[in-house]
Amino acid sequence: MRKTISWIIAVLAVALAAAFVWLPGIVESSMNGVLHQPPYQISARARDLESRIPIVDLHADSLLWSRDLLVRGTRGQVDIPRLIEGHVALQAFTAVSKTPRGLNFQRNTADSDNITLLSLAERWPPATWSSLTERALYQASRLRDFESRSQGKFTIVRSAAGLRAYLDHRRADPAITAGFLGIEGAHALDGNLANIDRLYDAGFRMMAPTHFFDNDIGGSSAGADKTGLTGKGREMVRRMEARHMLVDLAHAAPRTIDDVLAIATRPVIVSHTGVKGTCGNSRNLSDAQLRGIAHTGGVIGIAYFEVAVCGKDAAAIARAIRHTADTVGVDAVALGSDSDGAVVEPFDTTGLGLLIDALFQAGFSDDDIAKIMGGNALRVLLASL
Repeated sequence: MRKTISWIIAVLAVALAAAFVWLPGIVESSMNGVLHQPPYQISARARDLESRIPIVDLHADSLLWSRDLLVRGTRGQVDIPRLIEGHVALQAFTAVSKTPRGLNFQRNTADSDNITLLSLAERWPPATWSSLTERALYQASRLRDFESRSQGKFTIVRSAAGLRAYLDHRRADPAITAGFLGIEGAHALDGNLANIDRLYDAGFRMMAPTHFFDNDIGGSSAGADKTGLTGKGREMVRRMEARHMLVDLAHAAPRTIDDVLAIATRPVIVSHTGVKGTCGNSRNLSDAQLRGIAHTGGVIGIAYFEVAVCGKDAAAIARAIRHTADTVGVDAVALGSDSDGAVVEPFDTTGLGLLIDALFQAGFSDDDIAKIMGGNALRVLLASL
């Protein structure tokens, strides 16, 4: 009997260990799908332009998953080899510290959390199990590890001077890429604005007030009450601007957007969004909001997934870009894929030539496309960091 019990315990232990090894990959594969797998059929004109311009993507949640981003993956949408293959010069890597169960774009509360279970399954350090700040810091440490092991293929950008130096290097050696750090939702501060300094010191240069629920900083477009910016939120904006950190209005409630725009003295961005002009839902931006963001000198990063653009191909993304450019000018448009953000996308990051072809079809010139694909984002980053 004892031998039988011991055997059962051993089998259960092995099964549990196997689950912890394989489950994160299974979960990611089910959530970060690609509708069309590479290689992609891209025109010679698009391939030529893609190889000559610095491409910038303002949003990817790849640090949330257990993959080694130095290895070309068979799941997910972004890693460093695929960024290089896709001619991406700069990728924003955003840290997710908390998401509600039953996540949706209409109404969520803060009384549940998916990331706790994920952190256990992926064997994050114990400090991350109860602290959202530690979760963000841990994801930053992962990116620094990739940088240190990349043999010069990947650089983390922390300042405008560092960005200029990297871009100079990349002109001589285009087979490299870089990233910078952002945060989805200021609940990652654990309620303490002093943590802005800790996060800045860890390399973070962009932060959104909210993600999928209202917090003590402001209201979310998917929150229960969709409130505006709080007093603490106003102080957060002031502190972020003093540290030259970008305020990201992705996921912000309309009242929070208005409140931030009313006090911002530096460019404000939206790292990943759609627009109501082509896809009307509560997640997307109105034309008035587009104008307010552009007025600060900021940019709007257009996402790739269906809820953002009401379509499943590059043409749908191009339609959202066309509407944004027609509304606020081509200089205010950027890319914000939301890759690896628990969304299905038409292509992985090696397929950006498909988007360039779609932008040609939408009537954009080579110069316009160079701005949309990266030039506008670089202008804001060089002026802001």
